[in-house]
Parts: sequence; structure tokens; C-alpha cells
Amino acid sequence: MNGNPLLKLITLLSISLIAAVGLTSCGTNTFSMGGDTRNKMIVSVRDQKMLLVRDGNPVKSYKISTSKFGIGDRPGSNRTPLGRLQVAKKIGDRAALGSVFKSRRPTGEVLRPNQPGRDPVVTRIMWLTGTESRNQNTFRRTIYIHGTPEEKRLGSPASYGCIRMGSKDVADLYNRIGTGADVFVIRGSIQQKEEPQQSTADTENKDTTPHS
Repeated sequence: MNGNPLLKLITLLSISLIAAVGLTSCGTNTFSMGGDTRNKMIVSVRDQKMLLVRDGNPVKSYKISTSKFGIGDRPGSNRTPLGRLQVAKKIGDRAALGSVFKSRRPTGEVLRPNQPGRDPVVTRIMWLTGTESRNQNTFRRTIYIHGTPEEKRLGSPASYGCIRMGSKDVADLYNRIGTGADVFVIRGSIQQKEEPQQSTADTENKDTTPHS
């Protein structure tokens, strides 16, 4: 990874995005949960992707879905909040992939991906809390990162405020991060500056490691 110019560029972009989110926050809340300070997640509403960064280095990208109602934090809006959030609680240790949760408790039912007519919370839950005035309602609105059986809709806005992931991806992320990890939800792209570098990297090295 250290020798890949594309990943180096993404690392710099990740750091600049994190700094930009902090500089443009609407409030002065310096709330911090402690805990996992190594991992950070950048969620792009434009790209419908999440980038996991550990110790300033990009680790993995995931296809996600944010709200189909847009962005915001007003209670009852079903929108995804912007800004710096943190993982407050992790729920679902060792649950089978596709396990259905109701009110954060497993029901015992297990769904396969894209099972017709079903759209519950599945597999894992990472309950988020806000750290800024613009996302102060996040925790009581029960905004999660969670698994969805509607995996065919990932990559486009489809949720009711939460950040949805496929079951395998959400279980993978759950195992990589701890409570207190930062989640930065941004309007813009995490890819906008990598496209020129992608073509250069492809020209110089046809074996460039693909994105996850």
C-alpha cells in the first residue's frame, strides 16, 4: 500500500476532508467519547461510499446508502445528518449474517440478501451520536450504521436516515472499529481528486491494486 501513488493521494485527501469537516462545523461542541482514535470513516453522500481510514491511511471502501429524503438532523425528517459523528454503541456481536434486529434486539430471524418485501435492520448496528450543533439529535433519532437486506439498492440513497451497508461489509467494518471512532458525513466526493491520478497510475503500472 505504501508504494501505491493512488492510495497516497487518497490518504492526503482523507486528511484534508477530515480537517475541512472540523473547520466548517456549525457549532463549538468539542465532545469526544474517547475509545477508538485510530479509525475514521468518511461517508460521501454524493458517491454513496464510505472510506475507512486507519492512522491516516486508507484501508477499505464500502458501498453504502444514505437517506432517500436527503441530509439534515431535524427530528422526524428521516434525513442523514452531516458532520462529525462518533460510534456510541456497537450491537450484534457474533450474530449471523442477515440476523434481524427489532429495537436493537435480535428476533431470531435470519434473512438472505434481497429477500423480497423485507427491509429490517440486520447483521450489525453501530449507533451514532453527534458531536456538533448541526447533528446534536443523531443519537436520540437512533441513527445507525447497519446492515440491510436490500443490498441491490446500495450505491443510491435508500434509507430513512441511517447509513446502510451490505451484511458482509457491515460485519467487516464492525470487526475493524471500536466505540468512539469518528464518522464524517460529507456532501462532496471522496473520489473527485483521484480521477486524474488514476489515469497516471494506470499508465505507469497496469497492476495497480483495485479498490475494495
